[in-house]
Amino acid sequence: MAEVRWERLTAAEIGDWAARDATVILPVAALEQHGPHLPVWTDSLIGHATAIRAAELVAADAPAIVLPPMWQGISEHHLPFGGTISLDFRAMQAVIACVVRSIQACGFRKLLLSNSHGGNVEPLMVIARELGAETGIPVVTVTIHNAAAAAIAGILETQSGTLHACEAETSLYLALNPEGVRKDRIAGAISENARSVGSSAFQRFWSFAERAPGTGVRGDPRAATAEKGERILAAMAEALAKGLRDPLLWSVPDDVWTPGRAGRPPQ
Repeated sequence: MAEVRWERLTAAEIGDWAARDATVILPVAALEQHGPHLPVWTDSLIGHATAIRAAELVAADAPAIVLPPMWQGISEHHLPFGGTISLDFRAMQAVIACVVRSIQACGFRKLLLSNSHGGNVEPLMVIARELGAETGIPVVTVTIHNAAAAAIAGILETQSGTLHACEAETSLYLALNPEGVRKDRIAGAISENARSVGSSAFQRFWSFAERAPGTGVRGDPRAATAEKGERILAAMAEALAKGLRDPLLWSVPDDVWTPGRAGRPPQ
């Protein structure tokens, strides 16, 4: 199988991927607290592994190459628990804009922002929309847990979807790097007063000290297993692969800012 990890390739080999019109996948993640039992690398590990597996799945018919994970996410809501490094929106937008310019200089014309952190969801929607209009190439964003939500719900026993340092994320870490999980601390990882805040209609900033006081965990990691993690990883990779194969997603964006474009709908 061809190597799909950008950092393991030479510049000439990366040029060969560009000549094949490969999609570039940037796993966008975070470096943030994940309770007393999971490393701060959790989202980055999961996001990178999922992207690599997806790229391997589509190697024959929808080539894709995977950048190293962008470990700086928007994580200020986790700062009260320590161990967290966060960007603000302007910095994230600027970094990703530079990535787009760089891959274009390398000859690539498609970028997938594959997100594995909840705090990045809305910012990446705005960034993808703005950069697609600005650069003229499809910049697509997806949150991997959401893309495979139905499958994940069928795997989990104590919750209906991925939360934080929970049954799902702990299972994934057990599948990917079991030595990294502090298993002796799982039993004490529950946030007894974890709660949802706000509503879908009204939004404001809430820190994780408000959402999950005590441990910074939402969900029950005690139910986690490596077998569940492997199934979740497979489901997320399949969901990414489906998106990579969707020709409509990767069509060239309408150049709405072209002078005189107004009043001339596309044919």
